[in-house]
Amino acid sequence: MSEESVIAGVGSVPVGVFAAGHLGELTRAVPVELVDAVLAETGRVQRRVRRRVRRLPSRVVVYWLLGLGLFGSLSYRRVWGALVGGLGVVAGLGVCPSSSGLAQARRRVGVPPLRRLFQTLAGPVAGRDTVGAWWRGLRTVAIDGSTVNVPDSPANRAVYGKRMARAGEPGYPLVRVVALVETGTRAVFGAVFGTGVGGESGETSYAVGLLGLLRPGMLLLADRGYDTNMFMTKVTAAGAGLLLRVKSSRKLPVLDRLGDGSYASVVAGVRVRVVEAVVTLSCADGSTRTGVWRLVTTLTDERRYPAGALIELYHERWEVESTFLAIKHTLLAGRVLRSTTPDGVDQELYALLTVYQALRQTMTWATDTTGADPDRASFTIAVQTARDLTIRAVGVITIAVDLVGAIGRAVLADLLPARRARISPRVVKRPISRYAYKNLKTPKIIHRITDIAIAIGTSTSPLTTAPAA
Repeated sequence: MSEESVIAGVGSVPVGVFAAGHLGELTRAVPVELVDAVLAETGRVQRRVRRRVRRLPSRVVVYWLLGLGLFGSLSYRRVWGALVGGLGVVAGLGVCPSSSGLAQARRRVGVPPLRRLFQTLAGPVAGRDTVGAWWRGLRTVAIDGSTVNVPDSPANRAVYGKRMARAGEPGYPLVRVVALVETGTRAVFGAVFGTGVGGESGETSYAVGLLGLLRPGMLLLADRGYDTNMFMTKVTAAGAGLLLRVKSSRKLPVLDRLGDGSYASVVAGVRVRVVEAVVTLSCADGSTRTGVWRLVTTLTDERRYPAGALIELYHERWEVESTFLAIKHTLLAGRVLRSTTPDGVDQELYALLTVYQALRQTMTWATDTTGADPDRASFTIAVQTARDLTIRAVGVITIAVDLVGAIGRAVLADLLPARRARISPRVVKRPISRYAYKNLKTPKIIHRITDIAIAIGTSTSPLTTAPAA
């Protein structure tokens, strides 16, 4: 029997030393041919030892690394067990590799294949008919960053650093992840990593590395952390539209007042519109919340893109926050990454993002078949189903065309209700000391919103022809 044979009893999967090279039904989104191609492109195909293929071929190691992302709480050997548990007795598998053997295989494969695999899968997932992915003919995307804890090793501390506090250096080193996300599906266009200590200024500099992924026909949503002239000019140069909430300290000249309550202005030589509005939220408990929003957009046609619609659209920026929530709290379950070296951190993050992207693709394929909004697809259900199918080695190779698949059917069978308008105050979810939780006397309350009032055109600044500051 050859090393590339199939065994029908477990859903047609390779046998021999390649048997563990799968990710259950998610193998459809990350096919064997793609993994082999990126290994060849990056020069990381295993060498033969005494004319025999290694017991841990590079393809299998890549899928095992993806398994580390899918089964975030399991050890190296337990993840290996998840990949082979549904295969039965398959020739050539042998005993479970040791943890040190798996760690050596990680180092042998390295970062490039995982980086290239993610770059190949990353990108828009929504089709022209995907619900919620388009706004007035534009594909809406958002950019933002978050931090992930990494092990407190000397190598990680040297690269990522730690935040300072009065008590010294608390907690773990932090890696900052900045991602460009398709708001309609929460699929990731691209991601960059860096130190988590630099704050907003560092995050903005990392984000510039993602702006080359923008294209005409896209509208980028961003918060006040990206309010810099350099960021605006680079987005404009990429041909994409921009909807940015700017800081209250920015001075904007009022060149012309427009019929929808917005006004024309200029920033760093770029013609923009400014929308100023007071947003008042009425809650079911009788309380109200009021905030002042100041948005700048490169969409200068007020008839096609009215101010009120832009205010309502800006809320979609929060979809990137949901992306980080799914990665950090559903896949990672809030845990610290495994890797004690920066190269290992990069490899682990690329594997995690690849698994996340494969899940989002699978979920969107399913919702598109019914016309459901991808927002209603449960990421938790998709993850749980994918783990179960991987352990049972089901759906590794699909003979018949099945766009929905078992993961999609599980998601469609239990769609989330339509999103409700709610507001919740920000709280510290992870204080430095675990005992600090005892001091939180006020419980976190989620308020249901009953009415939203938007008052546009609050600026009383006189007309001017001066350039923007």
